[in-house]
Amino acid sequence: MAQIITMPRLSDTMTEGVVAKWLKVVGDKIEEGDILAEIETDKATMEFESFNEGTLLHIGLQEGETAPVDSLLAIIGEEGEDFSALLSGDVAPTTEDTQATETTEAPVAEAPKTEASAPTAAAIPEGITVVTMPRLSDTMTDGTVATWLKKVGDEVSEGDILAEIETDKATMEFESFNEGTLLYIGLEEGQTAPVDSLLAVIGDAGTDVSGVVSSFQIGVGSNESATEAPKAEANATPAPAKKAAPTAPKQATGSTASAARTVSNIKSENGRIVASPLAKALAEEKGINLAKVVGTGEGGRIVKTDIENFTDVVISEAPAASSIATAPVGEVSQTEVKNSQMRKAIVRALDNSQTTAVNFTIGMDINMDNAIASRKEINSLPDTKVSFNDLVVKACAMALKSHPQINTEWTDEQTIYNNHISIGVAVAIEDGLVVPVIPFTDTKSLTQIGAEVKDLAIKAKTKKLTPAEMSGSTFTVSNLGMFGVDNFTSIINQPNSAILSVGGIKQKPVVKDGAIVVGNIMNLTLACDHRTIDGAVGAAFMNTVKQYIENPVTMLA
Repeated sequence: MAQIITMPRLSDTMTEGVVAKWLKVVGDKIEEGDILAEIETDKATMEFESFNEGTLLHIGLQEGETAPVDSLLAIIGEEGEDFSALLSGDVAPTTEDTQATETTEAPVAEAPKTEASAPTAAAIPEGITVVTMPRLSDTMTDGTVATWLKKVGDEVSEGDILAEIETDKATMEFESFNEGTLLYIGLEEGQTAPVDSLLAVIGDAGTDVSGVVSSFQIGVGSNESATEAPKAEANATPAPAKKAAPTAPKQATGSTASAARTVSNIKSENGRIVASPLAKALAEEKGINLAKVVGTGEGGRIVKTDIENFTDVVISEAPAASSIATAPVGEVSQTEVKNSQMRKAIVRALDNSQTTAVNFTIGMDINMDNAIASRKEINSLPDTKVSFNDLVVKACAMALKSHPQINTEWTDEQTIYNNHISIGVAVAIEDGLVVPVIPFTDTKSLTQIGAEVKDLAIKAKTKKLTPAEMSGSTFTVSNLGMFGVDNFTSIINQPNSAILSVGGIKQKPVVKDGAIVVGNIMNLTLACDHRTIDGAVGAAFMNTVKQYIENPVTMLA
């Protein structure tokens, strides 16, 4: 059956969008996850992907045209299918949730559902807002409630942080765009549910929201959900919430639209949108740098749990470690620790990289004597601090300009040469590994790189990195030297074609002017995708990096 695709709401303040570019034409086959178009919002130009499969039958807006959110954007269906009935009907459904932005039934099929929910709507007071699981990254399909910062009965103001949501990329603050009392919590801490599942209900204190919850979950089609209605003003029990969630994105919004207003906040990886969009707006208005704020509250300030995460950096899972330490002697003991969304995403990315890229590595020792002396001189300047990793990042950025083959991406049809240089720097955090990106790295000085890396690392440790700050890299640097590692090989961070692994600086005997002396040696290992990079190209790049690091003054010229 043909499906209507509407103009998505890609930011919390977006009211209309412009089709910047269509990446598909009428007649093209569409797969789930394919990028249909680039949509220009009030914040950025973002990719818009399809959540359906079929043939692109109709394009409702041409490139450069502007239309409000929920306007007809396109129609997808079976090849040759007659979709004239959709064009002649109401094709801007206001009941469709802004994340999915695609209706799954023709207007005729929706009429009975609207009528069925009408009796419930009459009994629901005005001012009730249903808050659903937000889509906080372009690849997010479900989320986990890490921490509730509000409880049932608490007063909620616009901009208050309701909860921390764990996505496939990071743990982000989720704030309220409404005011009122938190009347209902649909997911307990630690529970996971798909995007658009019932997360909470906000309204006037004392309001009976049993009808709202019941109609939302009845729309899902779960038999068990009906038992939740009498408990509307108490926290939801874990089982019904999780069972009701899987089909929520398609049907729940349609059945509750007449009873309550549904809110789902979307953030895109390609746009400059943070986990707390209103907080960012307030911070920009007041001139506050979120990366330097340690605290809690409104206005983009970091919550208490973020401070705890920042100061308590643990690479392994703490629960497992404590269980092992207290296991009875001589007994087999195991502890199961739930895989986080970030860990699952890391596994998927690494598995894809290992199974698709044709890897080879190149290792090289770097004499760091001059770099050590130069860094000491640079850091003697007031308010200046540059790390050895900053020197490596700068050297790579400059070397990439001389070796554009390294700065490429492989596709089945073509090799993409990135004319810009944006280096990702791997940062280890409690939940795994993130790669914040320094955009246009080659245009920045050592001190600028150092300042940006520091700010991004703070954001990473406090879980304040935005999807936009973790996307767009053309090359990656990973450093384990601070952990005493001499050398290692990283897995390529696709779609990059290469990643540089940086070891620690060790004193070793070296031959200098015919004599054996003590030298400060650092090992670098370059992992390359042989589909885009040949061995000689990788070796030439490494030699250029070596020249820059061993003679830092050449990077300052």
